[in-house]
Amino acid sequence: MTFWLDSQASDFEAEFQALLHAKRETSEEVDTVVQGIIQQVRSQGDAALIELTQRFDRLKLSPANLRLRTQDIAERASSVNPAVYAALELAAQRIRAYHEKQVPENQDYRDDQGVRLGARWLPVEAAGLYVPGGTAAYPSSVLMNAIPAKVAGVERLVMCVPSPDGALNPAVLAAAQIAGVDEIYTIGGAQAIAALAYGTESIQPVDVIVGPGNAYVAAAKRLVYGQVGIDMIAGPSEILVIADSSANPAWIAADLLSQAEHDRSSQSILISPDADLLRRTSEEVSRQLDTLPRSEIAGDSWRDYGALIAVNDLAEAARLSNRLAPEHLELAIEDPDALLPAIRNAGSVFLGHFTPEPIGDYMAGPNHVLPTARSARYASGLNVFTFLKRSSFLALTAESLQELAAATTTLAREEGLEAHARAVEQRLNR
Repeated sequence: MTFWLDSQASDFEAEFQALLHAKRETSEEVDTVVQGIIQQVRSQGDAALIELTQRFDRLKLSPANLRLRTQDIAERASSVNPAVYAALELAAQRIRAYHEKQVPENQDYRDDQGVRLGARWLPVEAAGLYVPGGTAAYPSSVLMNAIPAKVAGVERLVMCVPSPDGALNPAVLAAAQIAGVDEIYTIGGAQAIAALAYGTESIQPVDVIVGPGNAYVAAAKRLVYGQVGIDMIAGPSEILVIADSSANPAWIAADLLSQAEHDRSSQSILISPDADLLRRTSEEVSRQLDTLPRSEIAGDSWRDYGALIAVNDLAEAARLSNRLAPEHLELAIEDPDALLPAIRNAGSVFLGHFTPEPIGDYMAGPNHVLPTARSARYASGLNVFTFLKRSSFLALTAESLQELAAATTTLAREEGLEAHARAVEQRLNR
């Protein structure tokens, strides 16, 4: 049943803790299975990919057709509705423009002792993008994952997308074409993650793997981390709305359901000092569910994990929001800029009544791959830096080395590292 909480109730903290720690992930034990799949791919290469794809996706492949041909991609992409293709191009343009502003500058300077210091930002050489397959795949996620990689300067971008029973979503291929994906392989699951991490005869390994997936894909990403970098382990989607009396209950209900329809484990929360708004929004959710195509999924999500929380004021709402650290946070209030400085933990913040969360999912420009499960306390959404690494450099002259040598050798000998000290002193005794 949907949580109803009141911050003035004597049992509020206990109820809030229950909401805070409600387990929404599946408890399925998959690590053992995934470890076996990874080992199989590492030892058997393409043969493992072919066997596992036949078993899980009912698709017969060979080393010759693991990778989609450029001609096949173009033919399938050309079948996309022109309006959809145009929308993807507009979204790509906006996503690219936003992420281009994230590209950092290199540093190169000399300090007061004459030491040259600096840092260079360099893209990883290759990145892998995992895309859930079949007819329900999300082309918007292709854009959100691929475009920042290309903006960062990644030369080789590889996409793996399963094709169960041979089904491929043409819009996903169109998005890959627009975003500049270089290679596409019709494999999925943990075996795709293993192939991207370790390589096979047909697939060269990558340096970073990004993209969402099921429990097996998430477990595989977790297990290959260290061999490659990853973006994050994404959990079920979340939205938190802070609203005041200026908010429209119908709009808020629609926003809550926009995330509830993703998955039965998604979570939608409304916090407000206006008790009447909470009641009217709850009624609107029930009314809108009656006509929602994915009402069964959204209804289960709202019933099991949804919450309505009454608070004293917006300052208290912000404090509770920071504890929840939501993936998406809407400030549906009269003056969102006044409350924004109080928001510390959120994946992305949507300001004002005319900024519904789905605009961020598709078209605004900021990335929709965001930290979930309270990880916004310490993590950021996917961005250009996901595909960049920073290398520092330094250069001393004989004079600047002389100036820093005594302190350096003192610390080296304090740590019992005589060779460190001598490496400096050898240069002082020319």
